[in-house]
Amino acid sequence: MNMKISDNNRYNSYSTYLKNTFSERVHKIPINAGFTCPNRDGSKGVGGCTYCNNVSFNPFYSQQNNDIVKQIEDGINFYSKRYGVNKFLAYFQAYTNTYAELDNLKKMYEIALSSEGIVGVVLGTRPDCVNHKMLDYFTGLSKNYYISVEYGIESSHNKTLEFINRCHTFEESVEAIRQTAAREILTGAHIILGLPGESGEMMLETINRISTLPLNSLKIHQLQIIKQTVMAKQFKEQPDLFHDYSPDEYVELVVDLLEHLNPEIIIERFISETPQDLIIHPNWKGLRTYDFVKMIEKRLEERDTRQGRLFKHE
Repeated sequence: MNMKISDNNRYNSYSTYLKNTFSERVHKIPINAGFTCPNRDGSKGVGGCTYCNNVSFNPFYSQQNNDIVKQIEDGINFYSKRYGVNKFLAYFQAYTNTYAELDNLKKMYEIALSSEGIVGVVLGTRPDCVNHKMLDYFTGLSKNYYISVEYGIESSHNKTLEFINRCHTFEESVEAIRQTAAREILTGAHIILGLPGESGEMMLETINRISTLPLNSLKIHQLQIIKQTVMAKQFKEQPDLFHDYSPDEYVELVVDLLEHLNPEIIIERFISETPQDLIIHPNWKGLRTYDFVKMIEKRLEERDTRQGRLFKHE
């Protein structure tokens, strides 16, 4: 269920939503279950997304050579000590986490759900990698657990999606989101700001389009150029395709877009962090997720604005 912005907040916060849902703090444990993607294995394409190097967002305990139980145990041990958290969501994060036969998927998800302290699963996937049987299965799980399916939209512009080798269209994202939400499964999305060739107007179009979709949550990330990716080569050869956002400029962009975003959509994050030894661009060294949240909150207050201020209900 979506949560409306309270009087003392200027955007719909995911951390607040989780606290209200579980009456205590809940933390995600990223899991690498050894999946691949249809734009990697040749079924739709090869090479994967041009920006993708999954090493950049896998924590130290979440490696493919570790089994799911061990990753969960290590994650619980790490986060419970660091944050004093007792409840966790198993976040199947790396690559496409519904890209397998349903019987195999059931085994993985149910192993995670049977682990002590796990109260639900979050599944990062692509809109072209779900089907009716999967969604029916998720509907059943959601009666007893927190189940969220998170789709990588990235952009609403098919020209951009083709350039970054996503091998799916925005229309496929719309269809998957609508079918998932129609089953009352929590439905999330992920977009990237600053993709090559995209202007501020194009990013605003994406925000306006997804604001009409039945989404519960949204992740917003800045584009990061990661070593050992196709995009790293493109960045070197065609730097004019990429906009060099300063931290302040990026914050201003996020605030501009937030004003147009449906206020019922929960914001899960504003940026992504990558280890400094992997990132080429942008170089925001020293600034962490927490810093950007504070910068965005400060700018919202300075502008006396909030999420959805300019959103137009159809």
